[in-house]
Amino acid sequence: MADASPPASAPMGRLDAFDAGSTKLTIQTEFLYRPSWRIETKIYAAGALKKLHTEDLTGVPEDELQRRIDQYHHARVVELREKLSKMSGES
Repeated sequence: MADASPPASAPMGRLDAFDAGSTKLTIQTEFLYRPSWRIETKIYAAGALKKLHTEDLTGVPEDELQRRIDQYHHARVVELREKLSKMSGES
């Protein structure tokens, strides 16, 4: 299988960090085009990779890439904050 071509205008990734108790959590989302267009979101706790989420973007129009990356990243941030809230007993 041949690698996919990069888009004419590469979309920007996203990066967020916040404290969860004494631990720093970092969520990094990036667009990759090899071997195919996809999003990878990595979640780090205290600098160590804890989870990797991937979504295939094959067939997504170029003009939709940034919006999809932003939405995907935001959904992972919300998901993580909800899990942390449940773990800490907050409503």
